[in-house]
Amino acid sequence: MHAVAPLLVQTPLFSSNFKVMAATFYPQILLILLFYFVVFLPSANSVYFKLSRFDPSSDKILYKGDAEPSVGTIEFNKLNYVCRVGWAIYAEKLPLWDSSTRKITDFKTHYSFIIDTRGISPYGQGFAFFLAPVGFQIPPNSAGGFLGLFNTTTSDSSRNQIVLVEFDSFPNPEWDPPMEHVGINNNSISSSVYTRWNASLHSGDTADVWITYNATTKNLSVSWKYQRTPNPEEHTSLSYQIDLMKVLPEWITVGFSAATGSTLERHTLLSWEFNSTLDIKEMNENKAEKIRLVVGLSVSGGVLIAGAIIAYVILWRWKIKKREAAEMENLTSINDDLERGVGPKRFSYRDLVLATNNFSSERKLGQGGFGAVYRGYLVDVDMAVAVKKISRGSRQGKKEYITEVKIISRLRHRNLVQLIGWCHDRGEFHLVYEYMLNGSLDYHLFGNKTPLSWALRHRISLGLASALLYLHEEWEQCVVHRDIKSSNIMLDSSFNVKLGDFGLARLTEHERTPKTTGLVELKSVDFVERDSRVVLLEWVWYLYGRGEAISAVDKKLDTDFEHKQVECLMIVGLWCAHPDRNLRPSIRQAIQVLNFEAPVPNIPKKMPLLVFHAPVPSSSFSESSVTKSSLSLGP
Repeated sequence: MHAVAPLLVQTPLFSSNFKVMAATFYPQILLILLFYFVVFLPSANSVYFKLSRFDPSSDKILYKGDAEPSVGTIEFNKLNYVCRVGWAIYAEKLPLWDSSTRKITDFKTHYSFIIDTRGISPYGQGFAFFLAPVGFQIPPNSAGGFLGLFNTTTSDSSRNQIVLVEFDSFPNPEWDPPMEHVGINNNSISSSVYTRWNASLHSGDTADVWITYNATTKNLSVSWKYQRTPNPEEHTSLSYQIDLMKVLPEWITVGFSAATGSTLERHTLLSWEFNSTLDIKEMNENKAEKIRLVVGLSVSGGVLIAGAIIAYVILWRWKIKKREAAEMENLTSINDDLERGVGPKRFSYRDLVLATNNFSSERKLGQGGFGAVYRGYLVDVDMAVAVKKISRGSRQGKKEYITEVKIISRLRHRNLVQLIGWCHDRGEFHLVYEYMLNGSLDYHLFGNKTPLSWALRHRISLGLASALLYLHEEWEQCVVHRDIKSSNIMLDSSFNVKLGDFGLARLTEHERTPKTTGLVELKSVDFVERDSRVVLLEWVWYLYGRGEAISAVDKKLDTDFEHKQVECLMIVGLWCAHPDRNLRPSIRQAIQVLNFEAPVPNIPKKMPLLVFHAPVPSSSFSESSVTKSSLSLGP
């Protein structure tokens, strides 16, 4: 920082050459850009494609989640695991309507697919064709009845922009009618219109589906038929009045989503055909007039833009100088405060270069978001240390450096990593910690190290809880860490736990402390597969509800653990991660239960949801809006 400041002061804001270039070339660049966009920007054309098979080498389809091409078809879900999601979408964005003419396209699509219940009951959850904004992604926690398109936050959000046709094989009482059904959904997981349908009746049979939209009548209709299992008692068509221009953006993504929950079924797409026509007429016929207009706008606009750029750079440089002055004042204040104390000491840059062998790659312990950590040895004090080097130019890293120095330098607890010292010389920022011989917890849980015994894991959990009790209740202010994860939980030579990395921590008064307990320690469970989309909390809660919580224990432990301790730890973990933070315990309450000084809480068998109101369906089936507060993962 000291070396950079004089350079900023002495360097002229702009050279005369830069000013000449800005005044000369910006109008010309603007002319080229405006000429391209106004004169040559292509209008939207009709879209047609027909895919009778799906080739893995083709770039026409994008696969997300579990979906993948298989022998000319698309398989959407892995049947070895519960709660899966698969997407197959057309690779190009499609025009739905034109903002200049306010015209909307007609479109037709025809696809064939199979739902195979595999002769198992119950089965679920469903298959959907959807239209959504460009860039729409699989929402987190969207498996099961959310069909890979919604979650508890977005199931009925006013911000939604999505229309879908669903073949729903598992009725979820929170939002579905009490039957398997085909439905048309408008911005909601609840169907606006629907009709009864039975997946098991047609299991393994090919369904042909036709979906059409008439832009004039604003009518969206769907019809379907089965090749081998037609049922005269089932309706095979639906229609819904909807102005897609009011629901969806100008450009959209189209495709398919399929999901399973705790119940399973196979979803296979066999073919897909799509056709839309959007006739956009040129608004200005006289191209010469356009060019003259562009030239006139370019000259005047270029001057304005060049002036704006110069003003912006001046303001930007002024803000940088102001921010650097504030940072320097802050750092100087930190130096004065710490050097008057008896805690961490200030090291010179030369001290740390010698300790880490000039920050050699052989001494590197790891790389974080804002810098690297190196192993070092301070000869003067005969101590092994870990030196965190903040990346040059990382503004957020500097903020975390200041926060960490201010907070952790004042904390003293056996389960907190001790800050030995700090350094900010030559524009470099460093933090010096006590060296943890056994590294971080994640290295032992997920690496190739010898598995930690249950006794060690339990002791680590209690040590972490003790650190949180000190931070939340026992220090003069409440410290909210905000970044507790296995990579920030360190282990010394005796495997004593030490919580570190306070870069995101915040101070608050005790009486204003929110419930921030979160997940105390569930890293000792085996999370199915590392690439699984199953959410750890939902999975453990699901097993707990079935009375099978012990089956979540890390397989590396075999049977070498205390059943009572494991069950207690898992229940406390679920309690601390309750979706309603008002129902979470304080860390003191959690510790009392972990030490068997208080009874184990009786938490719900089903994972609770935050309260929301289900909409009244607009079809023949209706019921009053009701409040729901539990999630059904299946029978």
